[in-house]
Amino acid sequence: MEYLIVLLVGVGAGTLSGVIGTGSSMLLMPVLVVLFGPQEAVPVMAIGAIMGNLGRVLAWRREVDWQACGAYCSTAIPGAVLGVHTLLVLPPHAVELALGIFFVSMIPARRWLSRGASRLSAIHLALLGGPVGFLTGILVSTGPITVPVFTSYGLERGAFLGTEAAASMAVYIAKVATFKGLGALPASHVYKGLIVGAALMAGSLLARSIVLRIPPAKFKLLVDGLMLSSGLSLLWASVR
Repeated sequence: MEYLIVLLVGVGAGTLSGVIGTGSSMLLMPVLVVLFGPQEAVPVMAIGAIMGNLGRVLAWRREVDWQACGAYCSTAIPGAVLGVHTLLVLPPHAVELALGIFFVSMIPARRWLSRGASRLSAIHLALLGGPVGFLTGILVSTGPITVPVFTSYGLERGAFLGTEAAASMAVYIAKVATFKGLGALPASHVYKGLIVGAALMAGSLLARSIVLRIPPAKFKLLVDGLMLSSGLSLLWASVR
């Protein structure tokens, strides 16, 4: 029953992420925390995110901006490695609390970033990659931040979805490799991560047919609603 729940929620989360560029972790992470615990949920979600992002890369492979991807990853990958080392020394309830606070606080932060009038350059992407990668190492996903970062670079629709997914996939690969190198990725975590990833990947591929049908304003409201509900559920888990 646990795996059936993960599969059903994962397909929905993957479809959502494939449409708006983020949301899979916000929707799926509370479920994984309840079923597997916060410290196991983080590497499981990281494995799943690799496959989910691969689905988006395959769907938009001809529109990926590899220069933007490389600039961001040049600092985001080492940042994620440092974040994983930090995560493994934190107590479980601190992880839940940090995740909950992060999701809720990203509602105003995302809106503030989205209002930026100036366009970012490749240098800006490299400067932002380090701290965002570090947060990704600790907090599972920073999609609410990377969405306005890559759109502020000038990417839209398929180019944005594919480029953000390629960059995120590289960061998650580094994150999973760090978990493995530190002995924090047993076979059971890999098995669960592959189940999550298969569901996310299926949803990502399904999303291509509907990506242009939802008005942008509804995208923003949908993301905010997901962050609020996921954040509150994780805050509740940290104090229960």
